[in-house]
Amino acid sequence: MQRILVTGAGGFIGGFIVEEALSKGYETYAGIRKSTSREYLTDSKIHFIDLPFHNREALMKKLRECKESFGGWDYIIHNLGATKVKQIEDFDKINFYFARNFVESLIELDMKPKQFLYISTLGVLGPGNESSSEPITAKTASGPNTAYGKSKQKMEKYLKSLSDFNYVIIRPTGVYGPREKDYFLMFKTIKSGFNFVPGFKEQYLTFIYVKDLVKALFLCIDKQVCRKEYNLSDGQCYTSSLFCDIVKNRLNKQLVLNIKLPLVLVKGVSVVAENVARLVGKTSTLNGDKYRIMKQRNWNCDISDLKKDTGFQADYDLEKGVDEAISWYEQNQWL
Repeated sequence: MQRILVTGAGGFIGGFIVEEALSKGYETYAGIRKSTSREYLTDSKIHFIDLPFHNREALMKKLRECKESFGGWDYIIHNLGATKVKQIEDFDKINFYFARNFVESLIELDMKPKQFLYISTLGVLGPGNESSSEPITAKTASGPNTAYGKSKQKMEKYLKSLSDFNYVIIRPTGVYGPREKDYFLMFKTIKSGFNFVPGFKEQYLTFIYVKDLVKALFLCIDKQVCRKEYNLSDGQCYTSSLFCDIVKNRLNKQLVLNIKLPLVLVKGVSVVAENVARLVGKTSTLNGDKYRIMKQRNWNCDISDLKKDTGFQADYDLEKGVDEAISWYEQNQWL
């Protein structure tokens, strides 16, 4: 039986990766902290492991124990990452330094997996061309405009600098689905009869349903691709107004008031929310990074390389994915 490690297993995406790994018959290790909820990690076959990425010496000790006990992992999906932080420098600390510590330790201990799949973000490629609305491709020059994207870019560059390390970089666009909380807030707002739109110009948006993200990861394993980077979406492009209509129709809302907010106002609110959250020691959904994401008009991306190399085809378009996600929210009394 082949072994797989999923870091960040306690998060929204991580739980779905673990479920799929188990269903495919892998001996599955879920990397989570002791304080992390195991609400969606209840299968008795899961091996839990707490890897101290922040402490190189302790991490090396833990990995040595793993090597002596069972040898290591055939595949590693590094899903650990921060999308919201209390201090801006935490993006680099968690998304770059922790990940680099891990890879360096694996190399030093001769525990390199057959594949190291790194979940990055479409944001490493920066804002799409807003004048032509042409798709962002895997070859688009990397130019992130967010601290989150820059931290992920650093890790991508590090992986690509290694001469003998089989990495795969996956750059998903907006990921949604059951248990996700940011898009959920948008669904909840629309259910209340309002849709707050940042800016007056139409946005071109892309999405990937969480189960399709997981599908793409395991296709990369099945096809044994290596030293490649791929953009990931469902292969379609949607307008912001179409997104609202799909959600509104699924929620059976006859009337939703669209409130278009000037970007300067959105920026001001984001800055205030971020500073208030910092003062009270919390993270805020609205922040400077989030503003830059909301400001971006063109998220259209090309996934032809992924299709060519793995045969990936999304099972969920936005309408089907929203329907399943909202059904879960309703059944679990979130909505």
